[in-house]
Amino acid sequence: MDFTRDESQEAVAELVVSLLEHDSARGFALWPKLVDRGLVSAALPKRYGGGGLGLLEVSAMLTELATDAIEVPALTTLGFGVLPLTQSAPEPLAKKVFSAVAEGSVLTAAFNEPGAPFAMKPETAAVTDGDTVRIRGHKVGVPYADRARWILVPTDSGLAVVDADAPSLERVESPSSTGVPEFSLYLNDAEIPAEQLLSGGILELHRFALASIGSVADGLLTGALTLTTTDVGLRHLSRASVLFRTASRKLADVSVVSRALHAITVSANWALAQEDDSAEHRERIDNDLDLLAYYVAFKLPAAIQECYRLHRGIGIGAAHPLHRYYSQAKDIARWLGGESFRLDQLGARCSSI
Repeated sequence: MDFTRDESQEAVAELVVSLLEHDSARGFALWPKLVDRGLVSAALPKRYGGGGLGLLEVSAMLTELATDAIEVPALTTLGFGVLPLTQSAPEPLAKKVFSAVAEGSVLTAAFNEPGAPFAMKPETAAVTDGDTVRIRGHKVGVPYADRARWILVPTDSGLAVVDADAPSLERVESPSSTGVPEFSLYLNDAEIPAEQLLSGGILELHRFALASIGSVADGLLTGALTLTTTDVGLRHLSRASVLFRTASRKLADVSVVSRALHAITVSANWALAQEDDSAEHRERIDNDLDLLAYYVAFKLPAAIQECYRLHRGIGIGAAHPLHRYYSQAKDIARWLGGESFRLDQLGARCSSI
C-alpha cells in the first residue's frame, strides 16, 4: 500500500513550512498566526465553515510543526479535540465548539487519572440530573488547561465536554519538561448541560490522540536527527577521522529508529483514516496504535538523548534548539504512561490474539 502524501496533505505541509520560514515565533505566539492562515479551520468540517480535511492532513500539519519543535496547542486542539468530536459530537455542540475553534479557541483533553493513563474505564463519575450533568473526579497531566475553552473529560458515563470556566473546576499547575502549562484537574460536581455528555466517544478520543501523538513524535525525531547530522558534519570536517566514523554509526542507529517510527506512524494513521467498520479493521487499528504508543514511549526519548550526546551533551542548556525536541519527547512519553505501561498494554493485546 502507498503511504505517500497526496496533494492536500502536501499543501498543508507546505503552508506550515512557509509560515515557519517567515516567522521566528516558536511558542504560543505562533498560534494566532496558524489560525489566521486558516490552518486550524482547515481541519474543521465544511458544514461549519472549515476545510473538511481529515486525520491525514492534520497528521501532516502536526508532523511539520514538530519537525521544528513548535510549542503550540495544535496537538491538543486538533488531535485531542476536533478529530474526536467530528466523530461523536451532536450537531448543536459541534457547531458551538467548532465555530469557536475557527476563531482560535483552544481545546484539550484529560486522558489520565492518577495511576491510570488513558483509562478506558475512568473513575471520574458523571451523574445526570434532568438537563444537567455533574462531574466529580481527578485528572492529571492536562496540557493547556488554563488556555482551553473546553476540556474533553472521559467519565464512567461517556465523554464529557466541560467548559473550562466551570466554577467547580479547580486547576493545580504541575511541572512539565517543556514549560508548557500543564495542570491537575479537580472536578467537584462541575456542571455541564446534558447534551455535552456523549454516551460514547472515549475510544475515538484515545485512538485519535494516539495517532496524533505519533505524528508529533515522528516530526520531533526527524527534526532532532537533522539538527544533529548538521552539527556533526560541521564539527568533523575530516570524514576520515575516528570521531566522525563513530558519530556516523550512532547517527545511523538513530536514523533506523526514525525510519521505523515514521513507518509505524503513517501505517496507524492510514488505518484509522479508512472508512471500514469491520471487526478485522478495528482490530488492526488498535494493534497499530498500541504498537505506535509503545514505540514512541520506548524509543523516542532514548533516540533524542543520543542526539544530545552527539551534540557533546555537556553545555547544551534550555536555550539550545535541541532542548525543545528532548523536552517535548519526555512529556509525550509521560502522557502515554511510559515504556513499561505501554509494553504491558501491547503484551496484553498480543496475548489475546
